[in-house]
Amino acid sequence: MIAWRAMTSRTTEVVVCGAGIAGIATAYHLTRQGVTDVVLVDERPPLSLTSDKSTECYRNWWPGPGDAMVAAMNRSIDLLEEQARETGNVFRLNRRGYLFATADPTRVARLIAAAEEAEALGAGRARVHATASSEYRPAPLDGFENQPAGADVVTDAALIHRHFPYLADDTAAVLHARRCGWFSGQQLGMYMLERARDKGVRFVSGRVERIATSGGRVSGVTLNGTTLDTPRVVNAAGPFLARVGRMLGVELPVYCEGHAKIAFADTLGAMPREAPLLIWTDPVRVAWTEDERAALAASRPDVLGELPAGVHGRPEGGADSPIVLLLWTYDLDPVEPVFPMSFDPAYAELVIRGMARMLPAFARYADRLPRAVVDGGYYTKTRENRFLAGPLPVEGAYVCGALGGYGLMASNVAGELVASHVTGRALPPYAAAFTLARYDDPAYRALLDRLGPRRPRREYECHEPEDVAGLGPRRPRREKTW
Repeated sequence: MIAWRAMTSRTTEVVVCGAGIAGIATAYHLTRQGVTDVVLVDERPPLSLTSDKSTECYRNWWPGPGDAMVAAMNRSIDLLEEQARETGNVFRLNRRGYLFATADPTRVARLIAAAEEAEALGAGRARVHATASSEYRPAPLDGFENQPAGADVVTDAALIHRHFPYLADDTAAVLHARRCGWFSGQQLGMYMLERARDKGVRFVSGRVERIATSGGRVSGVTLNGTTLDTPRVVNAAGPFLARVGRMLGVELPVYCEGHAKIAFADTLGAMPREAPLLIWTDPVRVAWTEDERAALAASRPDVLGELPAGVHGRPEGGADSPIVLLLWTYDLDPVEPVFPMSFDPAYAELVIRGMARMLPAFARYADRLPRAVVDGGYYTKTRENRFLAGPLPVEGAYVCGALGGYGLMASNVAGELVASHVTGRALPPYAAAFTLARYDDPAYRALLDRLGPRRPRREYECHEPEDVAGLGPRRPRREKTW
């Protein structure tokens, strides 16, 4: 149980603004590096704004240019596995993998190239299974030890049907990314928070009202009308990252997207309990009846045509649990974060019907929709969707955020990087790729100019061989790490 503490001391070495997973991970890694006089501030209970709305998945399947994202995420997963071993896997880390599937024969070669690209970036070996006799190794339901990394691309129809009989009959290929899976984010976050508190970190319930500076450096943080003297502050405010940045006179290059998911009891057994995270990589046309199309023509014409690829889902809970989680982000326009969030009234039905393209058994819910719980949060992103972890232009100020869509999985490496910047420890080669100063690099700005206007990038677009992550033509392998 969390002990809510009043401020008995008016000074502290570091104030961390935000007690979501990013702020908690920062406090935790500060204590691991010897900084224990830390105050963690939030007006809400820890992990209660957006961190507990996650799909709770992780992956080392990331785009270039360069290998920075893969290297950083491999480190973050190393830390996750270390914590799982320390705790007897209290947060139930598994390595079921991400299964990307397509019914488009023209995409098969691209999946193979994507696996090869991922191998070149450090995600692990690419393996192609083109015959029914090929030795493909399925993932176990639980645990993470002694499992392969890399990716398996299965192109033989008989082999696909043998291992994934629940997929659509016209599935042409699947790509199984292996150093991926999911875990309990709440359990992980509470473990890090309790370990940090054991080392002296204090949690203070309050709203950050002002960050004071003197002589160009941080001097204090005002919350609940009281100023806490401190030489260092970490902006880990999640969807309010930009707002807190402005308190320092810093405009952070971030925006927010609204995201939602549904959870319901899969009483019809449409998704097997042993399934990995399942992702359909093709655009979808929902199979409405003629009567439904006529009714929707006036009220929701936007759902009658082709909808974006990327509907995905996974089982939730143990083998005896009936719960499934489904997601489909078909609207990626930037929004201002507002709480409580509102959701498309048709979202649950659309996601279930969209998932039926990949798993036809979900079509049986069309006549009688299950009672689904809809929740969600905001993804805070930079233009290229690489997080921010490092110093800000004001001395003593740091940022840990813009972990849009991957906060739980990246929190360890982001928190570790910020802690290393604070303590002056040696930084890993990938650290520069995640500082705000990357935007001062003319070569990096040129790369972003090639990207053009902000283009939403979804998880399944991570490795496009013709256009790596939407950042222009394919670049040489093992290029400079940005």
